[in-house]
Amino acid sequence: MTNEELFKSIKTAKSYKGDGNVNPVIEQHYGADPFALVYGDTVYFYMTADAYEYDEKGEIKENTYSKIRSLYVISTRDMINFTDHGEITIAGEGGVTKWAHNSWAPAAAWKMIDGKPKFFLYFADNGGGIGVVCADSPVGPFRDELGHGLIRRDMENCGNVEWLFDPAVLVDDDGRAYIYFGGGVPKGKAAHPMTGRCAELGEDMMSLKDVPEVIDAPYLFEDSGIHKYKDTYYYTYCSNFSVDEAGTKEYGFNNGEINVMESKSPLGPFTYKERILKNPEFFFGVGGNNHHAVFKFKDKWYITYHARILEKEMGILHGYRSTCIEEFTMGEDGTIGDIEMKKDARQQVGALDPFGKINGACFALMGGVDTAPADEVSRACGCGNMLLTGIDGGDFVKLAGLDFADGAGSVKAYVKSNGKFGVIRVSADSIDNAVAYIEVAAAGEEESVFEAKLDEKLTGKKDLYFTFSGSGYEVLAWQFEK
Repeated sequence: MTNEELFKSIKTAKSYKGDGNVNPVIEQHYGADPFALVYGDTVYFYMTADAYEYDEKGEIKENTYSKIRSLYVISTRDMINFTDHGEITIAGEGGVTKWAHNSWAPAAAWKMIDGKPKFFLYFADNGGGIGVVCADSPVGPFRDELGHGLIRRDMENCGNVEWLFDPAVLVDDDGRAYIYFGGGVPKGKAAHPMTGRCAELGEDMMSLKDVPEVIDAPYLFEDSGIHKYKDTYYYTYCSNFSVDEAGTKEYGFNNGEINVMESKSPLGPFTYKERILKNPEFFFGVGGNNHHAVFKFKDKWYITYHARILEKEMGILHGYRSTCIEEFTMGEDGTIGDIEMKKDARQQVGALDPFGKINGACFALMGGVDTAPADEVSRACGCGNMLLTGIDGGDFVKLAGLDFADGAGSVKAYVKSNGKFGVIRVSADSIDNAVAYIEVAAAGEEESVFEAKLDEKLTGKKDLYFTFSGSGYEVLAWQFEK
């Protein structure tokens, strides 16, 4: 049987995201409460690691969030292809912070300290406090230098916050840093809960300089966000689910929507400006809490948020959330306007270099595969360098918008074959347009390189599909040769 005949007999795995769509950004994991950290030419996203909970019959049940003790991290350089960096185990006996119970709603920042970049990952320990871990890389390994919570109920002006969670962090142009947090609706105070807080962080990014100040955000529920444009600071948040007719008339928003306040000072006072993002239910027919972060990358403005569109496609509907991203325009006066949630609207910025090694855990679309730690350090902490695993016949990944310039003549796969045989079909622009077949020979668990000549020279920008036959082998990277 020829390789062409082999693949005609294999059924291609289903992508729940759908070819041509850009949201959700990944589908090998869920990921909620996204926060974006821009570092150099890369933007990293940190997400609550939503994972299935099961009842006594072994069936998936409603997400209670109570068992979440990890955060996922992914990155992109072009806003279309995303690299999976794995799962950071934060809380509990097996986590970085033994004292924490949960890890929700992360925020991240970096700062030059003692002449070196240092990365800080803030997280909510359920609704009872906020912790911070740090690393020398945006993907870890992370360590608990503080040894206890950064923001606790025994701190002044914090014990009176209903939900002491949902941090957001801004490092200003002068190097000073600020943290925003809080939420919850005290009885009878839906219009002005007064549960938002902000404070300046210490030089070490792991202490507070002063007592946190109150943010009077109308109908605040949760989900603090912060960004700066020109000389103005924009505090963004999710409205609660008790917005009445009077509230809508005065402010123009409804339940569970993302709203903006502005100030000339990072610590306020803030005044209400506008609504920018309706609840996902308005766009996708399934809603819940609304969580976001606003960021700028390669001179474009984006908002990242979560929605339940992946679980909806999978027919689950139990509150498991996935990260999405939309581009928007920041008006000269700081006005954003209503942003529309879509599955297919975001554009690629730049292009992947196919002549450098492309991590196997980097792709724009997938069907059937999974990711796993690729080396000893990553296995020890759960995050860092990942590979493509869980491969079965018909599974595939897509890399979008590779720039081949004047042309490529061959392709390499860096593989751990684990004693298994297989064939990888390489296709250009459509999944059935084969341009090469990479034959994987049985070898050990060490890295092996398998190469194939391309049937046709690839030039310019192309979408590439890698479809698998066989199973049990793992892909570390791809690389094309001129």
